[in-house]
Amino acid sequence: MIAVAPPVLLLDAFSLFYRAFFALPPMVTSQGQPTSALYGFSSLLLKLLREERPRGAAVALDAPTATFRHQEFSGYKANRPRAPTSLQRQLAALPALLQAFGFPTFTAPGFEADDVLAALSRVLSAAGEAPLVVSGDLDLLQCVGGAARVHIVSRGAGAGRTYDEAAVWSRFGVAPAELPDWKALAGDVTDEIPGVPGVGAQRAAALVRQFGSVANLLARLDEVTPEPLRLAIAARREALTLWRNLAALRADSPLPPAPWFAPFDAAARDRVQRAFEALEFKSLLVRLDKIAV
Repeated sequence: MIAVAPPVLLLDAFSLFYRAFFALPPMVTSQGQPTSALYGFSSLLLKLLREERPRGAAVALDAPTATFRHQEFSGYKANRPRAPTSLQRQLAALPALLQAFGFPTFTAPGFEADDVLAALSRVLSAAGEAPLVVSGDLDLLQCVGGAARVHIVSRGAGAGRTYDEAAVWSRFGVAPAELPDWKALAGDVTDEIPGVPGVGAQRAAALVRQFGSVANLLARLDEVTPEPLRLAIAARREALTLWRNLAALRADSPLPPAPWFAPFDAAARDRVQRAFEALEFKSLLVRLDKIAV
């Protein structure tokens, strides 16, 4: 990842933590504490600090309450499995690790971490910063625009991919702001949004390019061909509007006053060193020593 200007990292903590847990084999300390997710998450942060040399970072977390999406659509993420016990134990240790890194942590009751990241990206862009959102969730690509970019971590051992507006267009065939309309039509298994039968990724992109939005598509439904497609869309008129609204990130979610990020300084490095020693992350201690502060 090569940044045009030093970015501000905006970290989707739970998404990155979950991916680290499922990407690595089980790890435990000499006292039997599971650490694989803590290790993978820490390793990623060190990599970002080393390669991006950011001005600072902030972290977004989901609040432990239902969101407006759950209230509007009972099926939203309704069938996600419960986290394994080992992961739950590591999640309990995550706040202390985040405190060691020293990055401010933001939540907003009634909203998801994705909404908080969109809000942070918006205010930092307006302040002349270059936000770099880091997540495993493609929904965050809606944050792309201007100096704001999104890095999607890889599912495997790869380096992941950083998206600007051109990269979003290349992959999805629509603009970042049009992704909620695309998702409403194409569906999303992860968020349990069904989409329109027979409308895959390419057809959804073509419809969004032709009509501009779900709202315009429904207003000009008589222009849709072939007839089976028009009837399938018409049968889901109300649902499509709902799905589009569920998919759209809320960049107006509430934030406290600035500061919205903090640098990784010498004091933070000392705290992280002590945390790594307690977690027995010997290999990460070597990498930590190479981080410039």
